[in-house]
Amino acid sequence: MANYKSELRQDLVSGDWILVAPGRRKRPHRFAVDKSKKNCPFENPKKSGQSKPFLVYKNKNGSDWEIQIFENKYPALTHGRVCAVLRKTGPFSVTEGLGHQDLVVTRDHDKNFPRLSPSEALRVFEAFQERYRMLAEDRCMAYVSVFHNWGLTAGASVYHPHYQIIALPIIPPDVAHSLSGSAKYFSKYKKCVHCEMLKWEKREKKRLIYENKGAVALAPFVSRSPYEVRIFPKSHRPFFEDTPKGEIGFVAEALRRSLSSLERKLKSPDYNFFIHTSPVSNKRRYKHYHWHIEILPKVSIPAGFELATEVDVNVVPPDEAARLLRVK
Repeated sequence: MANYKSELRQDLVSGDWILVAPGRRKRPHRFAVDKSKKNCPFENPKKSGQSKPFLVYKNKNGSDWEIQIFENKYPALTHGRVCAVLRKTGPFSVTEGLGHQDLVVTRDHDKNFPRLSPSEALRVFEAFQERYRMLAEDRCMAYVSVFHNWGLTAGASVYHPHYQIIALPIIPPDVAHSLSGSAKYFSKYKKCVHCEMLKWEKREKKRLIYENKGAVALAPFVSRSPYEVRIFPKSHRPFFEDTPKGEIGFVAEALRRSLSSLERKLKSPDYNFFIHTSPVSNKRRYKHYHWHIEILPKVSIPAGFELATEVDVNVVPPDEAARLLRVK
């Protein structure tokens, strides 16, 4: 079992992929028991045995690092010299769990994303984009995912603020469904489905949480869980990595302000946020898509009904959630 490698397995009925990753069991779980700097593996990444960083961003005077990006010490995916090959195990399609899994670590031990300054938040997004472009050059990869776990119930194993970037050889099921829905809408109406939703939400105004010159944060009309927030660049942008600095700053600020509101209004809940964007290959196929960020606070637990039917139950109407979270 110690040498059991990660493996992607495709469900024979749904076509969805799952990742079997025994190596992840070795990762630390310090979040709930130790928030101090003393034993933090990210205060001094080199000293704690982290790998050599791919990218280092210095502070203004160059005296210390501000952001480091290095390989996850306990990856669910590992990279190889050749691309993963699809093969059959009985009736099932399987492939090696080859990919990349990186950490984006910020310097301040207690300064999570909503506590960053606007310029610091922008720099984190620029770091996301730079590493994203590097990973997208790997011809074996189909999709790059950027996400953040904050808090124990959101899956964070270390308190120190850090974000993750994973490159996968497949398109994840949730992303594939989103891309498919967007493509079908575009085929029928010749319009971007997300742009149309934004137009309607801006007219309605009921579910808007925050808006600036280049981005909108809202509680989706079809929110899956209480206080879900989605953030969109106002311009139609299929690809996160290609979004100009001027626009990405507005999105980073919308995320910062939305998370700050969540912390204040909901008494600092655990949460996940992630970026949904187009795949890195065959880019011409995805011009219909509109990248965005989804924030999911951990304020409820899925029960039997949700698990049995995959119909999410949201006990807080989105209009009510937006009224509470609205940034004034």
